[in-house]
Amino acid sequence: MNPRTPGARDKLAFLLSLVPYLLDRRHSTVAEAAAHFDVPEDQVRQSVRLIAVSGVPGESTQYQHNDLFDIDWDAFEEHDEIIITHLVAIDDSPRFSSREAAALIAGLQYLSALPEQADRDVVGGLMAKLTRGASEAPLQVAVEQGAADETLSEIREAVASERQIEFTYINARDERERRRVDPLRIDSLDQNWYIRAWCHLRSGVRTFRLDRISDLTIIDAEITHRASDVTLPDTLFQASDADITVTVDIAKDAVPLIDEYIASTQAGESPDRVIASLRLAHIAGLGRLIVGLPGVARVIDPPEARQQIADWASRALSRYENDRRPSASVPPGHAVD
Repeated sequence: MNPRTPGARDKLAFLLSLVPYLLDRRHSTVAEAAAHFDVPEDQVRQSVRLIAVSGVPGESTQYQHNDLFDIDWDAFEEHDEIIITHLVAIDDSPRFSSREAAALIAGLQYLSALPEQADRDVVGGLMAKLTRGASEAPLQVAVEQGAADETLSEIREAVASERQIEFTYINARDERERRRVDPLRIDSLDQNWYIRAWCHLRSGVRTFRLDRISDLTIIDAEITHRASDVTLPDTLFQASDADITVTVDIAKDAVPLIDEYIASTQAGESPDRVIASLRLAHIAGLGRLIVGLPGVARVIDPPEARQQIADWASRALSRYENDRRPSASVPPGHAVD
């Protein structure tokens, strides 16, 4: 039985598939393309010749040389190789810059290293596509697993095995406390990871930031409270009657960075500023929050909050000056204990 002659619709469908295939491969032979689409080699050659006279008319509504696809004709005619040397319209599509692609690849490398990320082949394929699709070759980056990643892995193990954990925690007042908790759930917000847990010291559900946890140990004891036994709010940060209200003048573009702390906002003195009321559990944590917004946030009220920022800045400046101060030289012949 003779193979069916492809009709106009078949040819169009084949062309629409062949162009992205050639663009993705950058270099292909007629035999490779024919085998990939399971079509005769002559059909591939005819389609390539059709591609070379296709394009998008310019402003004059007439086709000029740069308005058409072009191929390396010598390679095509002499070696049956297909190399597209000029693209039309597709070149105008937005592409990631080398830095943007590198940032996305770094994020994918981090995701592929997480314990629950099983489909690493999909992540690897996506990284390869980002590399090929960038406007320039992406910067070479590598993401190394840090202490927080190891802590996250241990906590995941404790959650899965329903075991209690103990750790040293630096609270909002920069105080170190030893906590024993029943780990219930792990959440992430922006670049930070959090553990929701029943705290035996506080006798209630608490949220802990992983980068403030150290000396973690999994205890050989089953948890006494499970996620189904307690109420876990949908949001990480919950307001309480004991919270402190702080008023700040902040750039409108920076509001999403502290959205979880904001109780209300109103228009500022200029269109690009807003006055925001923040709800904080401890005023001691205000310095760490504001320093993350250099030049875009200013504390207005209450006075003790302004003083907290001034004290925090003074301590930081003092440490900076001490680090820069040269150490005293020791005269020759003198011993140092």
